Amino acid sequence: MAQHQKLSLSNLPVEVLLDNVLPFSAAPDLFRLAQCSKLFAELCADETLWKRKVSEDYNFFGQGTARTSGWRLIYKGLFKPRVFVWGQKSNGRLGLSHIPKSIIQGVPYPVQVKLPGVRVVNLVAGGMSFHALDSEGNVYVWGTLQGAFGAYAAESQGFSAPGKPARTPHKLNLPVPIRSISCGRLHSALLDRSNQVWTLTNWGRPFRLSSPILADPDYKPKQVECGWGFSSMLTHSGDVFVWWPLNGVMGETVQQKMRDMDSEGNSRAFPTQEGIIPCVSWDLDILPTRLPAIPPLPDISGLDNTSKSQNVELVQIAGFDQHIIGLTNHGHVLKFGGLHNETDAPNGQWEYLPLFSEIERVREHPIFTSTDNSIKLDAPQTMKITHISANFLHFVAYSTDSSSIVLIGDTNTAPTSEPKIIPQLQNKSVISVVLGDYHNAALTANGKLLTWGAYSNGALGLGDPLKLEAGIPGAYSNDRELTAAQSGGRPRVYPVGAEIPTEVRFDHGSKRQKERFCFAATAAGWHTGALVIDLQVEEKTENMQSSDSDELSSPRSRWQTPPIIPLPGILRRGYPGPGRRGGFTDGPGWNPQPPTS
Repeated sequence: MAQHQKLSLSNLPVEVLLDNVLPFSAAPDLFRLAQCSKLFAELCADETLWKRKVSEDYNFFGQGTARTSGWRLIYKGLFKPRVFVWGQKSNGRLGLSHIPKSIIQGVPYPVQVKLPGVRVVNLVAGGMSFHALDSEGNVYVWGTLQGAFGAYAAESQGFSAPGKPARTPHKLNLPVPIRSISCGRLHSALLDRSNQVWTLTNWGRPFRLSSPILADPDYKPKQVECGWGFSSMLTHSGDVFVWWPLNGVMGETVQQKMRDMDSEGNSRAFPTQEGIIPCVSWDLDILPTRLPAIPPLPDISGLDNTSKSQNVELVQIAGFDQHIIGLTNHGHVLKFGGLHNETDAPNGQWEYLPLFSEIERVREHPIFTSTDNSIKLDAPQTMKITHISANFLHFVAYSTDSSSIVLIGDTNTAPTSEPKIIPQLQNKSVISVVLGDYHNAALTANGKLLTWGAYSNGALGLGDPLKLEAGIPGAYSNDRELTAAQSGGRPRVYPVGAEIPTEVRFDHGSKRQKERFCFAATAAGWHTGALVIDLQVEEKTENMQSSDSDELSSPRSRWQTPPIIPLPGILRRGYPGPGRRGGFTDGPGWNPQPPTS
């Protein structure tokens, strides 16, 4: 009689485990399984596995970043992430029930916003506000959506008034869960889990774009992005649509709808005692303006054969003042201007920016060719721009990995314009760059947040200038100015900004230094925000016992996706084929330390 082979998980092909078994296992089970053998320690540390777990269990997709590693650490930290904000405090934009007293206008260091029981996975800053997305697809807001131009809302008015401030976080009672958020200066846009696009010109009466063309599968939204005064959408077909919710035909239609809702006695969206804004949603059937297609573009050197075989198309957009930046799958950076209104927009055209796209042109930049040793910087050996961001007057195009390069432009950038290159931002594994009006922040893969630019009432977050040594970033420029400020009264001069990107600390006021890992950041106006996790979580879970691992369990959420069926003959790089063991030469390993790239 033939002897039956004993069956176990280790007999399954590696690709089946990675694609069809482990993603559907609870996090505590994965941590226990990792202790069984070297094989499962390797498999349970797979970055792709944890990236999928993070998106399915927590609704966290790493929007706006180029993160490729650290997903396991983030999964653990997302059990209890911290929300920090700092900068200008007007319009209630910091959402703090208690604002530290200071003669300085604003809060110059990170302060935690309290959202009890809320697991925030994305934070987006508007012109005078913040929007937070939690793991269940709920949206929380604070500040003032339209706090400019003397906008005013009486206490008797609810959140149907765009100037109504939310001085502490309020939850929007939206009809559907949300996947992503983008903010302009005085409005915001949402993409829900059914790929429907929503626009908010106030927090009480959001409207859904219901034009029939948006139901066409070819025009399924891939990304929704707000510019300074407009919203835009990139579709899976590579088309870009733009709309202006605050002016033009759509703006007039929205205002008329608001007047009609007022006269009909519809809810003014008065918040409940629990801080919930009861939204009254409605549909708007106006076709957004479609922009012209991108022009024929030159080949970019250095692409692999897979990339070369793909048709050139837009894969990302970023909006700022009357302009959009576009990025193709081959690494071309383009700029579209003249987005004043729906009449002028169709007459514009995409301009290709070779000095932001081609490595040969970037290597010719003076910062790489200068003989001045004080600014000498080695030119990149390889480069492919993979991410873009923009706000107000500036945009950024950047590549990833340890040889990352960050290129900065503005609304006046033309095809012959050289990018601004800050030496201290190059080769730093930058995965995200966010821009305020006059201050900026860069997030690195190892969880460090660097800020530079104008002081902007503390938006750099580098510390209390009254306690900082004069002359360093974020402090007063000299001892005389510092002494004058410390003597009391309103200081006559502001602290200086930071020309060199400087690290932000997230342990202000703590009795002992705390190591924290920033995994997302946002900026706009004169304020900044960040999502942060304690690295102590990693220490606690390194030798996790059963009781510890239970706290990381997360019920299968509404965001789960169907199993990925592996294609025949396709294996993940770094893992052996079916029936073979060993040979784990370039797998991710089982390293509980914070990622460095």
